[in-house]
Amino acid sequence: MYGNGPAVVAAPGGSRYHEQARNGRQGWLRRIGELLAVVGLLAAAMVVVTGLGLLGADALGLESAADGAEQLLADPVADNALGLLGLAVGIPAVMVAVRWCGSRPAGTLASVAGRVRWRWLGVCAAVAFPLMAVQMGALALWEWLAEGDEVFAGDTPAAGRLLLGAVLFAVLVPFQASAEEFVFRGWLPQFFGGFLRSPWPGVAVASVLFALAHGFGGWSGFLLLCYSAGWWGWLVIRTGGLEVVMAMHTANNVFSFVTALVFGQLADAGTAADAPWQALVVELACAPAYCLIVARLADARGVASTSASTSASGSGSGSVAEAAPVPAAGPQAG
Repeated sequence: MYGNGPAVVAAPGGSRYHEQARNGRQGWLRRIGELLAVVGLLAAAMVVVTGLGLLGADALGLESAADGAEQLLADPVADNALGLLGLAVGIPAVMVAVRWCGSRPAGTLASVAGRVRWRWLGVCAAVAFPLMAVQMGALALWEWLAEGDEVFAGDTPAAGRLLLGAVLFAVLVPFQASAEEFVFRGWLPQFFGGFLRSPWPGVAVASVLFALAHGFGGWSGFLLLCYSAGWWGWLVIRTGGLEVVMAMHTANNVFSFVTALVFGQLADAGTAADAPWQALVVELACAPAYCLIVARLADARGVASTSASTSASGSGSGSVAEAAPVPAAGPQAG
């Protein structure tokens, strides 16, 4: 098999999303190698990108943060942009690892079609952004009623800086959010799915690690992240790809960064792990609402949740065909 088979082998037709690593080339040595490759590539890429970013910031005359600060750059917009770039490397890191060590098409991380289904991503974004706007608005109103104008304390930046920051976040956040999804809702469940039939151990481990990756600011934030990640993990398996969570994660982070920018709170070191209990209560309703709506849309539009037979494109070629066409919809940038 290893000597005569093709370099890249897809999972058999009819495989669910978490089973995409089941291509007959996943021995224990390869699994361990893939794990070590992901960890090593992520660490190395983040160090390289951060180092190059700091060199670029120095060339632009941007000051470093004070000693002991959690930030790297004194300018909060530049510092957050550098952080987003550092996280975005998760996409190529896991794609290279599954291609090298898993001997399978890297696109199977994106979906059972072996690629990002862009039209379906656009449909998901059309649901995610309005719903997230309502969710953020409801939370802001709740906090304002409880605490008054102090909730929005901060200096709004000048118009030019506000526009620059908004454009930067609109461009960078989709890559950062998608990278986290490629790692936590993509590679991890598929890694466990390589030797476990059930998707839920992988989803559970990925959900906890996703929450821990944001730090531990409080129980409300930790539970919120685990709860959301659990629903998102279910939705990925249900729809056969990451598009559903790439859209929602991007919407969440774009609104979060732009809101913090508008109210002069970008310098705050908080993450979703610091979310108050009110955010958890709102998420209890909003996470299942998004997931159930999108699941119904996936059924209505015939979105494939399993991979198609590869015989149509040549047996053993390693290509993956989309099991069902996705009707046209507006494209989604990023």
